[in-house]
Amino acid sequence: MQGFAQNSGRLAGGVETENKGCALKILAVEDDPVARKILVQALKRLGYEDVVEARDGAEALAQLEQSPARVIVSDWVMPGMDGLTLCRQVRARVKSEYVYFILLTSREADIENQREAIEAGVDDFLVKPLDLQELWMRLRVAERILRYATQVQQLEAFLPICSYCKKVRDDQNYWQQIEGYINARTGSEFSHSVCPDCYQRMIVPELEALKRKTGKPTVERL
Repeated sequence: MQGFAQNSGRLAGGVETENKGCALKILAVEDDPVARKILVQALKRLGYEDVVEARDGAEALAQLEQSPARVIVSDWVMPGMDGLTLCRQVRARVKSEYVYFILLTSREADIENQREAIEAGVDDFLVKPLDLQELWMRLRVAERILRYATQVQQLEAFLPICSYCKKVRDDQNYWQQIEGYINARTGSEFSHSVCPDCYQRMIVPELEALKRKTGKPTVERL
C-alpha cells in the first residue's frame, strides 16, 4: 500500500497547509481502508472539513446521489468499479453540477495512462505516494475552476434581457450589450458574424435597396 509523502505543517515556500473554513465538499474514494483514512486525514489537514468516504466506485455513485460533492479524489485501481469507470459514470450524469475529478494511482504517469485518464473525463492525474503540496495545489485549481463553472451556470440559467434591443441588465440595474456583460464576468472575448436567418432578413434587403439606388442588379438570396 502506498500512502502520502509526509510534509511539515507548511508547504514549500512557507505556505500554510491549512485552508480553514473551506466549504468545498470532497468525496474520497479508496478501497484500502488504511489508504482511505490517510487520504481523508490529508484533506482535512488542508482545511477541507466536509469529506465523504466511499470504498469503491459503486458506493461513490450512491453517495453522489444522496449528497452531491463538487470534487472527487479517487484511486484508479479498485475492485468492481475502478476509478476510470467511476469518472465515466460521473460525466454521464445529466442536469448535475460539474464535478472536478482527481485520479490517484500507483501507476507510472506515462503518456498512455494520462491519455486514458483524460479521455475518461479526469481533470487531474497524480501518482502515489502523493505529496501534500501537490494535493493542495490541485485542490486550489479545482476551487477556481468550479467557481467559474458555477458563475457560467448561473449566467446561463437566468439573464434579464431586453426583448427589443437584447441588452442585459446587471446587478447594478445597468443595461449593457450581452458581450460586455459576459466579458466583465468571465473575460471571454467575442467575434461577430451574421447568422443565415439575419442575413436574409436584414442584410439582403439593405443590399437590394442599395443596388436599386445605384442601378445595379439585386442581390441573389441564399
